[in-house]
Amino acid sequence: MFISIVITVRNEERHIANLLDSLVIQEKPFEIIIVDAHSQDKTREIVRKYMEDYDFIHLYEKGGSRGVGRNYGVEKASGEYIAFTDGDDIANPFWLSEIRKSFKDGADVVAGRTIYIGYGPWEKLERVELFYKGWDVTYPSCNLAYKKELFQRIGGFDPWFVTAEDIDLNMRAVDAGAKIVYNPRAIIYHRTRDSLYSFAKQAFWNGYGRKQLTLKHGKMWNRYKPQRMLNPAQLNFYGLLRLSFAMMGYLACKLYGDKR
Repeated sequence: MFISIVITVRNEERHIANLLDSLVIQEKPFEIIIVDAHSQDKTREIVRKYMEDYDFIHLYEKGGSRGVGRNYGVEKASGEYIAFTDGDDIANPFWLSEIRKSFKDGADVVAGRTIYIGYGPWEKLERVELFYKGWDVTYPSCNLAYKKELFQRIGGFDPWFVTAEDIDLNMRAVDAGAKIVYNPRAIIYHRTRDSLYSFAKQAFWNGYGRKQLTLKHGKMWNRYKPQRMLNPAQLNFYGLLRLSFAMMGYLACKLYGDKR
């Protein structure tokens, strides 16, 4: 089972070597496709050094949104299965082998377990889940794998999205009858933001993306679980701060966003 790992990056010189070190030891066969969005640091230089030792690493340049970059990476992919992760992540050594197991067991989409590493209080904040036709569709694309045929059949990532393009993709996969399987042993370690500014910025754009989902798919509020959103463990200072900036992003998209 040949898997193409597709990664979009921009200015990841601090982290890209850690990611590649964790990927080159994965269970073969696989290839690594890196799509660089015109980095202005040494990201491409570092990747090219790895390419000298590993002929299964391929580097391309493509500007635009994450959706544009990922779609381009899939176009270049040779595998019948596509695994996505991000340039600042670290893969558990058994990540790909666990993804393979889930595909062999009949999955169309495999969502792994994402463990956040970084500033302690931010590690504990859980994602805000959204359920669609009984399926959790908020598994993030830093740890998500698709059958290539399914990905292409449903049109890939929608490049209109600023964020939440992975949720939109998962929703369309569900509409197409796909089976999404969660494998908690397929682990990616995902870094939290490294400053309060970047934390707030991320929350803002996440809220913006949630509103984009409503513009495309209609009202979503009945698809959330209030008891999860209002979990006391999430209603701490940073949880409320995240919620506040997310609401700002949601309103900004509602008032000023591109309505297509």
